[in-house]
Amino acid sequence: MSSVATAEVPNIVNGIDVDAVTALAGEVANNPAAGQTHWQVTSSWQGQTHNRTRVTSSSLGSEEIKKDFTIDIDEPAELGGGNQYANPQEYLMAALNSCMMVGYTALCALNGIRIDKLEIHTEGDIDLRGFLGIDPDVPAGYENLDYTVTISGDASTEEFENIHQMVMATSPNYYNLTRAVMLNPTFVVE
Repeated sequence: MSSVATAEVPNIVNGIDVDAVTALAGEVANNPAAGQTHWQVTSSWQGQTHNRTRVTSSSLGSEEIKKDFTIDIDEPAELGGGNQYANPQEYLMAALNSCMMVGYTALCALNGIRIDKLEIHTEGDIDLRGFLGIDPDVPAGYENLDYTVTISGDASTEEFENIHQMVMATSPNYYNLTRAVMLNPTFVVE
């Protein structure tokens, strides 16, 4: 009899390596410092209302993760911009949707649920009287956002509802937008 080493096939569901995520969760449960993350971006004015944000690194535990991403942001011409890129409000909603989408995808994978379709539509209204400083009683931003999650796959409605509740309980950007986040400004004039 010959012994042949067999490569273990990763447990991939919805493109997520379930074993790797489970191992990370176990590591963080045993060593909370391994679960500490740090995120940072630097935005620079490019003229008019165009700005460019650079993402160069983040960290997970004591490991620095090098990155090289650029995010361009603008405003519509009607708001003084060049209308070349999505505006900050659209990026805010995209960040919320994307964070929740990661949650749905990973939580479904961890529960052995295959996703066939996942879409999140988010919208909200901003009264420009607040943004333009015309009326101090009008909020400068959203008072609420409405979002619709459309999902299908090989789970029951009840199983998908449980995933939905878990996403709302664990999504960092859902948390960030549903609670006040302390902002600690430093202002430098050169």
